[in-house]
Amino acid sequence: MFKDIAAVLFDLDGTLIDSAPDLGAAADKMRTDRGLASLPLALYRPMAGAGARGMIAVAFGLTPDDARFPELKEEFFCNYEARMTEHTTVFEGVAELIARIGQAGFKWGVVTNKSARFTVPLTKAMPLFDTAQTIVSGDTTPHSKPHPAPLLEAARQLDMAPGRCIYVGDDERDIVAGRAAGMPTVAAAYGYLGKTADTGGWKADATIAAPGALLNLLRMA
Repeated sequence: MFKDIAAVLFDLDGTLIDSAPDLGAAADKMRTDRGLASLPLALYRPMAGAGARGMIAVAFGLTPDDARFPELKEEFFCNYEARMTEHTTVFEGVAELIARIGQAGFKWGVVTNKSARFTVPLTKAMPLFDTAQTIVSGDTTPHSKPHPAPLLEAARQLDMAPGRCIYVGDDERDIVAGRAAGMPTVAAAYGYLGKTADTGGWKADATIAAPGALLNLLRMA
C-alpha cells in the first residue's frame, strides 16, 4: 500500500500543530466579552478540528443554521487572527518526522480547510513549514475537504500522481477526501478526534497513535 509513496501530505490543525489553545481562547474571549464565565480549554480541545463551527458550538451552543452564526463567526475569526501563534505549538515528534521525510527524499506539504487568511501567516511564522513544497488552504480551490479538489491540487503542485501521495489527517473528512483523490490515507489518532470519533469506521488504510509511527508505514523506522 505504501511502497510507491514519494510525497506525504498532512492536514494542519490536530495533525501537525496543536492550535487548540489559541482557537479556544479566541472563542472564550467572545464569552468573557459578553460577561459570561470562561470555559476550560478541555471543553474546546475536542472540537478544535472543526474550526469556527466547533468553537462557537462549545462557546454558545449554536450551529451554522442559527441566524447569529455568520456574525459570531467573523468575530471569532478576528479574535483568532489577533492571537493565532501565541500558544500554538508543533505536536511532539512532528519536527523529527518532517526532518526524516526530507532526508529520505520525500516531498511534503499541507492540505487544510483553514482559509489562506490564517494559513499563510501561521505557516510563515512557524519554522516547521520552511521546507514544505506545497500548502493548500481551504479556499485555494472552489471546494474544501471532504471534496478531493484540494488534495488533487497539492499533487499537481508537487508534480506527483495522486496515488504516489499519502494523506495524513485527524478528521474523517480528511480520509474521505484522500480516498476520493485516490491517495492512501492515514488517520492521526492523536489529533482532535471529538468525543464520538471512531477512526476504525473511517476506512483509512492505516491509523497511527503518534506522528513518528508514520515512519514505520514508510519503511523508514
